[in-house]
Amino acid sequence: MKKAIVWANGDPPSKRVIKYLIRAGCNKIICADGGANSARKLNFAPDVIIGDLDSITEDNLNYFSGKSKIIQLKRQNDTDVEKALKYAVKMKFSELFLIGATGSRLDHSFCNLGIMLKFHDKIRIKLIHRQSVLSVYEGNVEIKTSPGETVSIYGFGRKTKITSRGLKYPLKNASLPFGEKESTSNVALKDSINLTIKGGRIFLIRDFEAMRKNGQL
Repeated sequence: MKKAIVWANGDPPSKRVIKYLIRAGCNKIICADGGANSARKLNFAPDVIIGDLDSITEDNLNYFSGKSKIIQLKRQNDTDVEKALKYAVKMKFSELFLIGATGSRLDHSFCNLGIMLKFHDKIRIKLIHRQSVLSVYEGNVEIKTSPGETVSIYGFGRKTKITSRGLKYPLKNASLPFGEKESTSNVALKDSINLTIKGGRIFLIRDFEAMRKNGQL
């Protein structure tokens, strides 16, 4: 499986998390513009820097020239994160870990969550925010878990119906409209859970450390 890290310009996870992702098979780091600033601070050299290059500092742009492949795309009809994801799809990566996608700009954070939904049909993405891992699911899925692990599920509209097996608080053809109802801090009872999702997509959020310890990343 061809994996990569896509590094956006928000708050990155710890250096330890990034090192783990590299050991787990992410052999490429693709920085979305200003994500390269964080990469340099943490002493990582991106393989690719892509975007309109209005966020990366001039010093860092000069530093990475000759070390990284730099692609300037000035178009404004997509964000730098979208440019990075489109590049990863073009390069036929099968799985991405999106870091730095959340931070002090709430609008950027919301935009990147929307991008997770937008690219779900094109590539498998896990968004890491501190100790949380967010994934998008639809259809019938079996997810490896560990007993006692916290699992949170969020839907978006009444048309999306979710049925679960293996959760402490089961969902039976339930809708989880955003702002009305959610399944926060549910608990896995077994080494896997099954979800049937009809009429849309969901966000599922899990704990990074629990996934790491059980080899589920």
